Amino acid sequence: MDTFARAIALEAAAIDAGFALLFFSQSLVEAGALSQALMTHAPALHHAGCSTAGEITPQGLEDGHVLAMLLPSAAFTAVSVMVDNLSSSGMDRITSEVEALRRSLRMRLGCDRTQGTFALCFIDGLSYAEEAVSSAIHWGLDDIPLLGGSAGDDLKFETTRLLSNGKVTSDSAIIVLIATEIPFHVFKTDNFVPTDEKLVVTASDPDHRIVREFNATNAAEEYAASVGIVAQTLTPLSFASHPVVVKVGGEYYCRSIQKMHPDGSLSFFCAIDDGVVLSIAQPKDMVEATRAALRDVEERLGSIDMIIGFDCVLRRLDARNRQVFRDISELYRVNNVIGFGTYGEQYRSMHLNQTFTGIAFGERQAAE
Repeated sequence: MDTFARAIALEAAAIDAGFALLFFSQSLVEAGALSQALMTHAPALHHAGCSTAGEITPQGLEDGHVLAMLLPSAAFTAVSVMVDNLSSSGMDRITSEVEALRRSLRMRLGCDRTQGTFALCFIDGLSYAEEAVSSAIHWGLDDIPLLGGSAGDDLKFETTRLLSNGKVTSDSAIIVLIATEIPFHVFKTDNFVPTDEKLVVTASDPDHRIVREFNATNAAEEYAASVGIVAQTLTPLSFASHPVVVKVGGEYYCRSIQKMHPDGSLSFFCAIDDGVVLSIAQPKDMVEATRAALRDVEERLGSIDMIIGFDCVLRRLDARNRQVFRDISELYRVNNVIGFGTYGEQYRSMHLNQTFTGIAFGERQAAE
């Protein structure tokens, strides 16, 4: 870690970077060691980041890596805060932290502005708190767009880690507020359409995102019958290839299943409750859907310089299953996407699954 931290320190000094975003696999890096090395070799460099379920590097989709993205002070002004103990925090506290962060940014800029400002959020992907936290952050942001990702742990579902300016925790969220003169566009894309096949949640444990029954029948058996699979053979690949979606405000959003328990109950990546109506979704071509989204972004900005991206780990599994992993990876590479595989994505006020969300930066000359 010392070698990596020294390289970050040298590069940060060369480009006068004031902030770094860090994404790392816990199979390669111990969060505490990474944090300590950064504080030793780059003590003045503010930073925030989290553990992953895969990384998006300049070479495309990877696993078992650590990467740092440096934000030059000439182009970006960034402030951040870590909100710990999410399981015992009220949402008012989170909104207050956002408001304090806005005041901090205002002092740095010498003015209060929402134009040219965006917010990133990294949150413990095993906290069961993403919906409430995203909503609370969004409430305090007004018109500032929010996006981000839920920290992962390489599909072990044991412990995720977040780090911020020398502090390493779980059960926490990091909010980063960034102002820039560079044109940007926030977007999301998925590749599923709803069918008429419905699953109504009739028994659940909302606090732990567990569904015990669909349509008054064992959850795994009813889900498996709906997608044409034997319940005993359900795997993460099954859930990635056959997600369920919920309709909110006229739009459909994935509510992805994490795993099946021995009693046939199902754990979800998103909030769930009795009475929720889910639709079985059918896949569209992932490569073409992603390419179309990136083409639309390029048309809006004039060109794409780079993208900070948050890609659901279930998209990776589905891409491998459908043998389009290399094609998706190449799309990310040629569009300069940097980011990580998530246990969920934050987009404005919503917590999503099986989605690719991103913030794309254009070039000043193209914008002008």
